[in-house]
Amino acid sequence: MASLFPPSEIVKAGRADYLWDLDLTNDELYYLLDLAGAVKQAPRLYGQSMAGKSIAMLFEKPSLRTKLTFDLAMSQMGGASVFLEGPIGVREPLKDVARNLDRWSNGIVARVFAQTTVEALAEWSSVPVINALSDAFHPCQALADVLTIREKFGALQGLKLAFIGDGNNVAQSLMLTAVRLGMDFALGCPQGYTPDPDIVAQAEGLAAVSGASIAITHDPAEAIANSHAVYTDVWASMGQEQEAAKRKKAFHDYQVNEPLFGQARADAVFMHCLPAKRGEEVTESVIESPRSVVFDQAENRLHAQKALLLMLLS
Repeated sequence: MASLFPPSEIVKAGRADYLWDLDLTNDELYYLLDLAGAVKQAPRLYGQSMAGKSIAMLFEKPSLRTKLTFDLAMSQMGGASVFLEGPIGVREPLKDVARNLDRWSNGIVARVFAQTTVEALAEWSSVPVINALSDAFHPCQALADVLTIREKFGALQGLKLAFIGDGNNVAQSLMLTAVRLGMDFALGCPQGYTPDPDIVAQAEGLAAVSGASIAITHDPAEAIANSHAVYTDVWASMGQEQEAAKRKKAFHDYQVNEPLFGQARADAVFMHCLPAKRGEEVTESVIESPRSVVFDQAENRLHAQKALLLMLLS
């Protein structure tokens, strides 16, 4: 049997963190998807892969899927995890937190408000740091999402992924990841809610190499047309509660309902990173339809994160 852990470019380059999507090379990204599929098919083969290892999870934001899937990933592979919830760097300096945790654990998983927080943890930690969500990126979610799309369609090259709603952290990670894999990416969003221009420019450069395309429009029907996967997210994320009323008005015409979803291909799937606010960004009939894969995505968080831990900690 071939080695489960071939040498990774992450290790070769001395870049042991996963702070945003491009911390994985293209080869590593493809390898991770293959490894996640192998772990999913034969989990017992990896049952002691993390024996003797542990991760520290620092969460500034509440979580269901992210916390439990990292926790279960470690326990199902023979490792351990510890969880701390609350602001990072308030009770004591962040650099001290990082340098304590790297003496006790083999990796740090951080769910934070600001991307600068996870970057600072990586700067001061000698063990791998994984971004479990920040204001700029949600790279672990994107891994599970493309794994799910590949399972449904068998391949990724030439598919179209449409994201309807805010050009937020999830949209930015999906855009960077999808175009690298040869998927066309279309975003339908209101005025004032487009992604970071610098991240769009990076994605356009990646798309030019892979042959994919990027379209950002304020017409949701145009974005969805001929898409294989239609994705949406809540209109107001954690930390944006004070903008909820304003955002509800701005996104009123961006609800993924049956007429809008009908603009996609007949075999298109519906995707959502959850939690969902039914009746706002998506209707009950769409999210509960046979074409919804939201719980497949949630399951694949576990498998994709197992593969990521294997690559970074093994």
